[in-house]
Amino acid sequence: MGAQIQYSEFGGPEVLSYVEVPVPSAPEGGVVVETRAIGVNPIDSKLRSGARASAPLTAPRVPGSDASGVVVEAGAGVSDWAVGDEVVLRNAHAAYATHVVASAAQLVRKPAGVGWDEAAAIGVPASTAYQALRTLGVEVGSVVLIHAGSGAVGQAAIQFARNRGATVIATGGERNQARMGELGAIPVEYGPGLLQNIRAAAPGPIDIVLDAAGTDEALEASFALVADRSKIGTVVAGARAAELGIRAWSGGNPLPLTAEEQRLRAEAYAVTLELMELGDFEVEIGARYPLSAAAEAQRASMAGEHRGKIILDPRA
Repeated sequence: MGAQIQYSEFGGPEVLSYVEVPVPSAPEGGVVVETRAIGVNPIDSKLRSGARASAPLTAPRVPGSDASGVVVEAGAGVSDWAVGDEVVLRNAHAAYATHVVASAAQLVRKPAGVGWDEAAAIGVPASTAYQALRTLGVEVGSVVLIHAGSGAVGQAAIQFARNRGATVIATGGERNQARMGELGAIPVEYGPGLLQNIRAAAPGPIDIVLDAAGTDEALEASFALVADRSKIGTVVAGARAAELGIRAWSGGNPLPLTAEEQRLRAEAYAVTLELMELGDFEVEIGARYPLSAAAEAQRASMAGEHRGKIILDPRA
């Protein structure tokens, strides 16, 4: 038997339940992956609560889109993947489970030098940060401001921007200043005088802003620093993007990702895993919970109790 987390109504974390289920079979053109680590993302809680619109609940729904694991069955027509292959799941469905059915196209090979937790942590944060920075045109010599630089998206964005030869200023709370500095950013603390402090820290005019905070404080500082709002993007305040005249990707944005943006997000997995194996990209794991404690993990995620990525362990 396997197990999964599911919910049959929208609501708080208490609607999540841990249930034993039969291990699925691989469909034609697909595989079954036995998970080793599962990533918890804010969108999981937003969908579960109903804060983010989704299809009506007509059957129990299993959350989650990020995981790493081992192929335990390959269906007919699968030639590039075999039992025993270590993989990262891309845009998985129902990832809060001990076993996940995926198409061959959703698999990315996990390098031996990358741990299970770290591999499961890259999905949504790394692909979001990579695509946003590429779309905004970050290049050698760019001066980039990243709001909420200590979160999972922010930490990924700092590293991608630095790897592309940009100078990065990152905003965050007092306890996170050192972490942002370790990743190569010039850290600036939230609070009174944010705009003046950013200006004082920046070595020159800021070219590009990536907002992962969504606060009025962060957005107002961004507008004062960058006149061209096409160079300001948000991944959290998408619902307000049109009225503000800025760019947005997901984060409540009613406009879907373009084909090019989707391609960049897919590309991000192999790029990130290669950088990780080379030691040029790191993922901070904030906490680990047993799969059965998914409700507690989501509560902690929404409360911001842990810096870095929260991981569910399906074997605990």
